[in-house]
Amino acid sequence: MQKIIYNQSKIAAIAASLLQEASSKTLCFYGDMGAGKTTLIKAMLLQLGAEDAGNSPTFGIVNEYHLPNGTVLAYHFDFYRLQDELEALDLGLEDYLNQDQWLFIEWPEKIPSLLPTDHTKVFLEVMDEETRAIWWD
Repeated sequence: MQKIIYNQSKIAAIAASLLQEASSKTLCFYGDMGAGKTTLIKAMLLQLGAEDAGNSPTFGIVNEYHLPNGTVLAYHFDFYRLQDELEALDLGLEDYLNQDQWLFIEWPEKIPSLLPTDHTKVFLEVMDEETRAIWWD
């Protein structure tokens, strides 16, 4: 996939394309702090029809999102604060990975041996204050 350069006005289209082209329902987001990982995930949740797109789960580590009928739609993980992979196991990551919901994982480099083989890697890069680059495989 080639790099796509975008700004906030194009985020909904980027989110829709990524959801359509992702090779699995587990998406791992790589990028520096402030690269737009959470912003993109919020846009994806809105595209999927989430009742509430919410905030980053930095302090709670995982957020659960529902459709308006109450059905679980997705889980959003932020592993930035993890010290080791055991912490992810302690919160039940394996159980989440065995479900058929969307999984959005920020800072997947913190849990490399726990990632499923069939995940989609999403890379984000800051181009300038308002512009980002994205590519995935």
